[in-house]
Amino acid sequence: MNTDFFILMKSELSLTLIIFILLILKVWDGIKDNSTWLHITNFLLLLNFAVGFISSADGMLFNGMFHSNNILVLEKSILNFGTLIISLQAFDWLKSHKHVPEFFILLLTTLLGMFFMISSGNFLMFYLGLEIASIPLAALANFDLGKLKSSEAAVKMILLSAFSSCIMLFGISLLYGSTGTLSFSELPGLIGGGHLQILALIFVFVGFAFKLSSVPFHLWTADVYEGSPVSVTSYLSVISKAAIVFVFISVLGPLFLNFQGMWYNMLFLSIVLTITVGNLFAIRQDNIKRFLAFSSIAQAGYILLGLSAGNQMGTSSTIYFLLVYIFSNLGAFGVIGIVSALAKKENISDYKGFYKTNKLLSWVLTISLFSLAGIPPTAGFFGKMFLVTAGASHGNYILVIIASLNMIVSLYYYLRVVKAIFVDPNDAPIEKLNASFSAKLGLIICMVGVVLVGFASCIYDYINSLTI
Repeated sequence: MNTDFFILMKSELSLTLIIFILLILKVWDGIKDNSTWLHITNFLLLLNFAVGFISSADGMLFNGMFHSNNILVLEKSILNFGTLIISLQAFDWLKSHKHVPEFFILLLTTLLGMFFMISSGNFLMFYLGLEIASIPLAALANFDLGKLKSSEAAVKMILLSAFSSCIMLFGISLLYGSTGTLSFSELPGLIGGGHLQILALIFVFVGFAFKLSSVPFHLWTADVYEGSPVSVTSYLSVISKAAIVFVFISVLGPLFLNFQGMWYNMLFLSIVLTITVGNLFAIRQDNIKRFLAFSSIAQAGYILLGLSAGNQMGTSSTIYFLLVYIFSNLGAFGVIGIVSALAKKENISDYKGFYKTNKLLSWVLTISLFSLAGIPPTAGFFGKMFLVTAGASHGNYILVIIASLNMIVSLYYYLRVVKAIFVDPNDAPIEKLNASFSAKLGLIICMVGVVLVGFASCIYDYINSLTI
């Protein structure tokens, strides 16, 4: 029994141990140099990622409130890997910050909450994980302590996050009132299609849609992304979004099987609005973090397209796309973070003539944007192709056509940034930036992922084998 406990909860125990190590080192107060803090933390995060490859097992703990299996371990490993990349890329920003250990303690606490959400077998465990993940994120959004916009981002996030959590909690209470249980294993057999349960589905879906930045519950996204530090923005855009999608797969899909028709109609409307609004508003942005905020909203629409299939192909395609999305989005945010930390520039117009002085960073940003746009031969092309194919498997070709036409629209605003970098003249471009080795390593990892993951068919096959 003890062995099963450590194997099933290896990811959560590993994160908890790292948090305690950072707390002890902080209380000890023997480390004065931020670079040392960052190297220690990156090493611990690397070990944490390696824990995911230790033997895993299927099973449940705490009377079914917590469960684990191979696909959940893979999802947690993807989140661990993305967090490690973000930590590497944050080096240039955090090396001059006053609160490095506090940053990572908050960051890893949110990740721990996401892990509990993913492994929850009960709505109580899920909601506990949701709050553990949400509250520290507001503090992280305010981590640029000297900037008013950062404080504004934190206030907006905590207020709207609390509001969406209350809506979801109300839906959960309706489910409990109509079924008498909160267990995910028991609920599908007790949900029969009553009006109260339909209302519960709507409220729970709205809570998830807010966390995923799905239209019309997306209005917080751009302001929070702009005000937060770049590293926190990338975490919100990639890790937080991926965690919600993983829970989306394991909770809403199996839970409301008796509402397939309504469930699909809700997804259909959300997909069309999310992709279209995200693309149209991205065209208007000059601040590059707001630009990527609306880009991430549009990407959320494509993720929902994969989920709308409601089958194994849709699940495999969604998980695969999220892996690709981590490489693509973090590649773009990695360059933006370096520019923000070293040159204090965050507007698209600032990138005019960027290629003259920073050729390698220009290519990294360009390839990342190409992958987000789904241009071959980047991994983003294969990821979107699998998502669209999964959506077409449901037989709704109107939805697939709308999604495909929006890909053409997205080419305009992604290429607008590329045009600024390579074509637009600028007599005083951003100076040559000397990024740290850690930041460069993070970018290299992203580029390897963007280029190779699409061609390594074994990755998709492995994911597909776990979702059977």
